[in-house]
Amino acid sequence: MRMQVFSGNANRQLASAIAAHLAVALGEAEVTRFPDGEIRIKVEEDVRGADVFIVQPTCPPVNENLMELLIFIDCVRRASASRVTAVMPFFGYARQDRKDEGRVPISAKLVANLITVAGANRVLTIDLHAAQIQGFFDIPLDHLFAAPILTRHFAALDLGATVVVSPDVGGIKMARAYAKRLGAGLAIVDKRRVTPDKAEVSNVIGDVEGRNVVIVDDMISTAGSVVEAAALLKDHGAKDIFVGATHPLFCGPAYDRLTAAPIKEVAVTDTVPFDGQDKLSKVKVLSVAPLLGEAIRRIHMNESVSSLFVKT
Repeated sequence: MRMQVFSGNANRQLASAIAAHLAVALGEAEVTRFPDGEIRIKVEEDVRGADVFIVQPTCPPVNENLMELLIFIDCVRRASASRVTAVMPFFGYARQDRKDEGRVPISAKLVANLITVAGANRVLTIDLHAAQIQGFFDIPLDHLFAAPILTRHFAALDLGATVVVSPDVGGIKMARAYAKRLGAGLAIVDKRRVTPDKAEVSNVIGDVEGRNVVIVDDMISTAGSVVEAAALLKDHGAKDIFVGATHPLFCGPAYDRLTAAPIKEVAVTDTVPFDGQDKLSKVKVLSVAPLLGEAIRRIHMNESVSSLFVKT
C-alpha cells in the first residue's frame, strides 16, 4: 500500500516539510471556494487503495479549517483510499471538553464525532489542550508531545539555575515533565479564570528568586495569562524569563502584550503557521515536521508509535 500526503490550506508549509522528511511528493489537490464561499476540493491524483494522510491543523480560522478537513476526508474516502489519517497538529474546539456549568456543549466530543463520521480511520495530533479528548474518539488516536523539541532548545541555551513554571494548576503535569528533562525546579502560578477570555494571577507557589524561569503551556492565545504570570514572577525576583508553548495562536492583543512583557524569548513550534516575526522578534519557531514525519512513517509501516509518546 503506497503512502500519500495531502494538505489543506491551514498549514501547507508544515505539510511540505513533513513530505520532504518522508522523501515523498506532497499530493496534488485543489482546495478552493465556490462563489458563495462553500469549500470545493478536487484531488488531482489517484488515491484508490492508498494510505492517505491529510495534514490540517484546525487553527484560526477554526471553522474554515475544520470544514476543509471534513470535506477532504470525505473526498479521499469516496475516492476509495484504503486508510485515511487526519494529521491535526493542533486540535481546535478542545477547550469545551466537559460540562462545567449548565446548558453548555461538549464541543470537543462533537468535533471527534464529525471527524469519525466524515470517514477518518485514525487521528494524529500534538499536545491536546485536554488529554481526555483521546477518549472521545472511537478510532485510534496517536497523541504526540512537543516537550522533547522545546526542552532540547532550552537545554542548549545553558540557562544555569532554572525553574520551570506552570501558568496554572492544570498545567502541572506538563511543567513537571519539562522540569524533569531540564533538571530544573518547579513552580506554579495561582491563576483564577474570571471570564472565558480573562484570568487573574495572584500568587507564586515555589521559589523563583534569582533564577531564570521557563514558563510552559500548550498554547498561547491572547497571551493574557502568560504575560500576567511573567510580571508576577518578576515581582518575585525571577531573572530572565523564557516561554515555551506548542501552539502559537497569537490572537487579538497577543503581539502587543508579548512585546511589552518582561519576557526574553518565546519558543513555539510550527503546528500552526506563524508569520509575525516582523511584529514579534523574540519568537523562536521550532519545527515538529520530523516528529510528525516519523510518526506517519511508523503508522504507514504498522510499526510502534509508542516510543514517540514519551514526555517525561
